[in-house]
Amino acid sequence: QVQLVESGGGLVQAGGSLRLSCVVSGRTFNQYGMGWFRQAPGKEREFLAVSTWSTGIRTYADSVQGRFTISTDSAKNTVYLQMNYLKPEDTAVYYCAVAAFISTHPTSYAYWGQGTQVTVSA
Repeated sequence: QVQLVESGGGLVQAGGSLRLSCVVSGRTFNQYGMGWFRQAPGKEREFLAVSTWSTGIRTYADSVQGRFTISTDSAKNTVYLQMNYLKPEDTAVYYCAVAAFISTHPTSYAYWGQGTQVTVSA
């Protein structure tokens, strides 16, 4: 059973930074893509970034390119999302997820964490 647990969310002022963590347990060989998504109230789930565990292949959404950085630590089974220059419109519940391949589509991801709330005040 694959489990993902996010942490690191909270309240931050605009322009500030947060680092989200996602610990993955029950890893198997087919967990190739580690993605971060977010969902604001009344909106669809939005792709943010995806990375492989070890090859360094990374893709970002245009909305966060240059502000957010995804990284992985295979030894700790942990994926991070460093978020800088946060804006009020970044307020959402943030989720990490696992897919068998690199994808920007939520439907490609088989396992999801419970989410962590990020609130950015103006």
